[in-house]
Amino acid sequence: MSGTSADGIDAVLADLDGSSADLQWRVQSHTHVDFQPELRAEILAACTPAGSSVDRLCRLNFAFGEALAAAVATAAAEAGIALRQIDLVGSHGQTVWHDVADSGRVNATLQIGEPAVIAERTGVPVVADFRVADVAAGGQGAPLVPFADYILFRDPHKYRAVQNIGGIANVTLLTPGCAPGEVIAFDSGPGNMVIDALVAQMTDGRAAFDRDGQIAASGRVDGAWLEDLLDQPYFRRQPPKTTGRELFGFAYAQEFWAQGATRKLAPADIVATATALSAQSIADALRHPAPGRAAAEPDELILGGGGAHNRTLVRMIGAQLEHTRIMQHEDFGIAAQAKEAFAFAILAYCAWRGEPNNLPSVTGARRPVVMGKVVRP
Repeated sequence: MSGTSADGIDAVLADLDGSSADLQWRVQSHTHVDFQPELRAEILAACTPAGSSVDRLCRLNFAFGEALAAAVATAAAEAGIALRQIDLVGSHGQTVWHDVADSGRVNATLQIGEPAVIAERTGVPVVADFRVADVAAGGQGAPLVPFADYILFRDPHKYRAVQNIGGIANVTLLTPGCAPGEVIAFDSGPGNMVIDALVAQMTDGRAAFDRDGQIAASGRVDGAWLEDLLDQPYFRRQPPKTTGRELFGFAYAQEFWAQGATRKLAPADIVATATALSAQSIADALRHPAPGRAAAEPDELILGGGGAHNRTLVRMIGAQLEHTRIMQHEDFGIAAQAKEAFAFAILAYCAWRGEPNNLPSVTGARRPVVMGKVVRP
């Protein structure tokens, strides 16, 4: 899969057996393939209404399918196996638009990366285009990873929060011994997306992200501005809720940079304040997740995604949650960058078996559905 950061393709090779109720699993390997600059530019352009066109998007759909197929081949080669030994490919693809917030319009979502191309190039059946089935059933089509979180991380005695920090930050809340219908999960707001865009702005594109949070660590957070930023209505909306580039994308980052300049902040201060915005919105979402839910810090917070490597961001989150043990996906045998791709391997596996793989309590769908379209070679 490729996430909202659009920095490349993550692929995992995994062994799966059993049903979703008693899944036996093992992650064999993880591969990351960086995008060629031209392909990344096309993807980012496709994520803006003015940046693409029907013909351009159509070509990108097939070009990205070729990139996904190549990533499957690379993952197999690095693991030392032949493509014919793979039983199934699950492909999330790349979300280019996700519009489910305005009740006055028809909900819609679009993921590209033509699965027929993947099937043709690999000779392996493909399950893809997961989100649309949930949207058709009245859901938000996101977040979908909580289904895997429930399978992998629920505990009979501990209250766990599984926090992914990709371009967008999303969290899954698993109370002790919870049932599927008791899972709460949602997008808390920006993760790396705004930080990445600001770093690209201040370095004239020489850097795509704040490595280890070094830039933010050298800056000063503007506390008054942070309070204003936290007044964004999305942070006050109640779950189920999802967001993406349509709210916290390029236009938001441009305005963020302009506001910082107006406040006469140094570039590092702007990045530090954006990092604090991600940290504070994540912590606030954990403490006050939903109406009627008592405010409580989780026993354990399991961090994943690229933001888990941003030491300044992690430190800021930890300062807000003093009673919570902060852990990483690696503590459970899953590389942080592999987690989301592995989650879609689980979703694809369940779809192939005909098992529902959404959580209506999370997405707002009317009923459990089998998400994913099967394409055979």
